[in-house]
Amino acid sequence: MHATSAEPLARDTEHRSRADARHDLIFRLLLRCCALIVLAALLGAALSTLWGGRDILFKDGLHFLFSSEWNPVEDKYGALAPIVGTLTTSLIALVIAVPISFGIALFLTEIAPNWMRGPVATAIELLAAIPSIIYGMWGLFIFAPFMASIEPWMNDTLGNIPLIGQLFQGPPLGLGLLTAGIVLAVMILPFISSVMREVFRTVPARLKESSYALGSTTWEVVWDIVLPYTRSAVIGGIFLGLGRALGETMAVTFVLGNSYNITASLLMPGTSISSSIANEFNEAVGLHRSALIALGFLLFVVTFIVLLIARLMLRQLARKEGR
Repeated sequence: MHATSAEPLARDTEHRSRADARHDLIFRLLLRCCALIVLAALLGAALSTLWGGRDILFKDGLHFLFSSEWNPVEDKYGALAPIVGTLTTSLIALVIAVPISFGIALFLTEIAPNWMRGPVATAIELLAAIPSIIYGMWGLFIFAPFMASIEPWMNDTLGNIPLIGQLFQGPPLGLGLLTAGIVLAVMILPFISSVMREVFRTVPARLKESSYALGSTTWEVVWDIVLPYTRSAVIGGIFLGLGRALGETMAVTFVLGNSYNITASLLMPGTSISSSIANEFNEAVGLHRSALIALGFLLFVVTFIVLLIARLMLRQLARKEGR
């Protein structure tokens, strides 16, 4: 009797095991397809821009990468000025946004009273919801005239400092690399500060309380406890903001000045890859359009290299923490 009743139970268990294995296989295949779709889209975007820019790349090759000349009338194009402008404005944005974001995140997690944390955090997150064209209009009509009013002072004071003085020498136009970098800093600040605030909140309270109990100051707790614990995530947030700055278009287009001349001064107008494409693509034909599409491929490459560096840095930090 017992053997007879056990046989259906065993068959039912075996049937459920096979069904579970089959469902698990289907689930794995679905997840793998989702991952492959992302890779296919990424590869498709890269290959399509590479194919669209084949004319200028096959015609000029490396000369296109290292030339700063941009003359649609004579069909002479160089990507150096847009690349330099993109990297310069993004670097300025990081230099300004990272310390401010760190201060905001530290204030909200360690110093601010409870009644203030919610409203301030909400206000910062609302900055991320503002469309980039609004930032561009604000930069053009409000911030650029302000910069034009203080640039003579920057020229007369900072322009006389050895080594870095040439960075602040130029006419008071208000439009230029420095203005675009500051506008970008305002745009990426909510992204970086939000990431930092969230990762600072993941630090176990007992670690901070133990440090305070030993007589540590707030700065010592942050430097010795919070930052080492969240180092990898903080760096990831910084590079997330950098990726946002590299690809920004409309805000930069409004305030950058659209000049292909490479100068040492941050007060002079410049250009970036995204602003060049936005300004000229509508009227571009032939080799001109190929050059702009090739700029898009270069922006893809630059962003990929930046994110690759971020991944390598995070992997190196993970190895050090593992030791």
